[in-house]
Amino acid sequence: MLSISLELLDAVRDANARAEFAGLTARAETLEAETDALERELEDLCLQAFGSGLAEDDLAFYLMVFRSLTNLERVGDYAFNVARDLETFAPRARSATLQDALPLVRLLSHMIETLAYAFAERDLVAARDVMRLDYEQVDALYEQMQRASLTRLLERPEDTQVALTAGRMARNLERLGDHLVNVAERLEVLIVQREA
Repeated sequence: MLSISLELLDAVRDANARAEFAGLTARAETLEAETDALERELEDLCLQAFGSGLAEDDLAFYLMVFRSLTNLERVGDYAFNVARDLETFAPRARSATLQDALPLVRLLSHMIETLAYAFAERDLVAARDVMRLDYEQVDALYEQMQRASLTRLLERPEDTQVALTAGRMARNLERLGDHLVNVAERLEVLIVQREA
């Protein structure tokens, strides 16, 4: 699921780099459908595993995955919302408005990659790095985007819709980061319990 969300954020970055946003929503819908299908498949696998009489360590792992599925699905939802908003308002927005979102998209892509590594390797440092990046950088970039959006709203009242959409994109990106942190926190607990 993380790789699908990463692919979606990469599509956002690619569309911005090419300044070609047509079709971004359709691509995002395809990836979102893949995320939803994978969530259902993983949920079923977890439920089957719960009924099979797992050892304590395995049970803890499957519980962590099961509890994280909703967070991972929401990561995809937020990435989809950003892609949709970007395609909708990019033709009317100034490049500065679009550029405000890119540092946050790049950071969230890095966080997804780090979380995938932490999960695959049961790497406590990487899991904690995801949390640190959110607390230290995502929230600051979110505030910066919100301030820029409000400033544009005051300076150019005729661009109200663009400013409000940019603010919504900022919120979606910030919430995406929060859901990554939720998964990283569960992974941290799992790793610490196994090491104890």
